[in-house]
Amino acid sequence: MRDRNHPAARMAIVVGCLLAARAAAQTTQPAIPAARPTTLPAVLPGNGLMQHPFFYAGEWDHRKPVQTMFVVRDGRVVWSWSIPSKDGKNDSEFSDATMLSNGNVVYACKTGAAEVTADKKVIWSYEAPKGFETHIAQPIGLDRVMLIQNGSPATLMIVNIVTGKIEKQFNLPTGSPTKTHGQFRRVRMTKAGTFLAAHMDNNKVVEYDGDGKPIWSAAIPAPWAAVRLNNGNTLVTSNKGFVRELTPAGDTVWEFTQKDAGDIKLYSIQEADRLANGDTVISNWCPNGIRNTKDWPTSVQVLEVTPEKKVVWALRSWDTPDLGPATCIQLLDEPGVAEDFGQQR
Repeated sequence: MRDRNHPAARMAIVVGCLLAARAAAQTTQPAIPAARPTTLPAVLPGNGLMQHPFFYAGEWDHRKPVQTMFVVRDGRVVWSWSIPSKDGKNDSEFSDATMLSNGNVVYACKTGAAEVTADKKVIWSYEAPKGFETHIAQPIGLDRVMLIQNGSPATLMIVNIVTGKIEKQFNLPTGSPTKTHGQFRRVRMTKAGTFLAAHMDNNKVVEYDGDGKPIWSAAIPAPWAAVRLNNGNTLVTSNKGFVRELTPAGDTVWEFTQKDAGDIKLYSIQEADRLANGDTVISNWCPNGIRNTKDWPTSVQVLEVTPEKKVVWALRSWDTPDLGPATCIQLLDEPGVAEDFGQQR
């Protein structure tokens, strides 16, 4: 029998112990559960909730009995407003919202639209008729609101909220009059008095004159929003996960896609705002891409990117505070009056 102190014997004992330990681990340790999908780099750029003061709202946070919009200043929530997630038998959601220069907020919530004051008093409201949905409410000054009513027919209206009169109205074409929900999420009146409509169900963005006649269009797959920039170009977003800037000739001069976002996963890009400094702020809405709500916190809700496509701010806030899915983001340190076409959003 070989001497246990012989080098070869000692080596055999060590190897045997290692093999035995490995076998024991394989047979007695519980299986490691599969990791949840992660769409975040280890460190996010920017200063989180401290990066900007901002107003924030989102749609379809079906985890909760209420839908809530927020104002964040100095890294904390200083104001919020909630509505029931169910309005009768219908779901409610914040699909468009703007904070006015007087501190009030005008919003659309699928079942209608309203204006709420800073001290949480509703001073104007509109109820969508049965079978119709209202996802768009753009304040025009402090006394008018432009609404879109999805349905058959889909209708654009400018309502004087002081007198209650409809001052302008015309119908918009749709891909399917009966598929109300997928028709429009963002239409914007421009400084020139025209209307930019993102036809989500027609895969195009169309500009209409004041009488509803089409004067410009561009093919965009599943467009969610369109805004006319100060340089005359049009910034559009898509449910397919990109932001694109188009010239009046329809040429793409800037685009932000998944290949530019790196480790941050893009989902449905809803609102995109062009800032005065040239950066673009993007609302990255995740529910269609992450079905399990427990995995929503793996996503980034808001990104700010430079013209060179560098991500300088990525916001992830799903706990203290839980801001929910991102649809609308309005930076409150941005110059210009939102209701007077002073911001590119």
